[in-house]
Amino acid sequence: MPQRNTELADFLRRARSECDPTRAGLPADGRARRVPGLRREEVAFLAGVSTDYYARLEQGRRITPSPAVVDAIGRALALDAAGRAHLADLVGLGTATPQRRARPVQRLRPGLYQLLDALADVPVLVLGRRADVLAQNRLGRALFTDFERFPAPRRNYARWMLLDDEARSLFVDWEEQARVAVESLRLEAGNDPADRATADLVAELRETSDDFARWWDEHRVNQRTYGSKRLRHPVVGDLTVEYETLTLPGDPSTTLYVYSAEPGSPSARSLSLLASWSLTGDGAPSPA
Repeated sequence: MPQRNTELADFLRRARSECDPTRAGLPADGRARRVPGLRREEVAFLAGVSTDYYARLEQGRRITPSPAVVDAIGRALALDAAGRAHLADLVGLGTATPQRRARPVQRLRPGLYQLLDALADVPVLVLGRRADVLAQNRLGRALFTDFERFPAPRRNYARWMLLDDEARSLFVDWEEQARVAVESLRLEAGNDPADRATADLVAELRETSDDFARWWDEHRVNQRTYGSKRLRHPVVGDLTVEYETLTLPGDPSTTLYVYSAEPGSPSARSLSLLASWSLTGDGAPSPA
């Protein structure tokens, strides 16, 4: 008997339970709702598939719906872009469990280190698969932490966020930021379920962080493309930085996170002060 797609089953049940029936446009049927969210037959109706077909998907049966059906189910469950991408990843796993494998170590081109050196006025982090920190510039080290001080296998943004007291003290809204890190890792794990390093990281964090285990089991996904972070920095005090992500053409698993502050704001002055303070150290970008 084919193995059940438990990740798909868990994700669909969670998404269905969080749908608001009053906003789904369904006709009232007078029945009392004993559990939150939509019923299976309601999701099937909204997606234009049979209840039996949707039920088999939610049971994790090894069936592969067409892209049109996946899109329709995503709309019925009111999934955002990250949720729909995650759903597409989960239903495309095939009929057999992927073989766990070790992927090659990611390395950056020399030109990227030159770029980091040129971007001296803004903090930059370069993240790879599973949020491994591949490099950072001088101001990126000063704003967050020097990831190079960690052993190479432990230079990971999600791991630092969940397990390091320094991160808890630095982020004013630590819980929100940590949740986003977990949800982003969830999205990547669905995209490449056979990656051994991702599975090892998830196992470690489940073992060592109750927060991670709880949020991971909620099966939410998030794709970080832009946003803001509120920091309580030990050198310059409170500041807010905005970030934009830049994915390298031809290498979608490598992303530059570039941080800045609103011109003329107190946060911009704090960032400028931090840049001056950081010049007392090594100004070279940090290859991880």
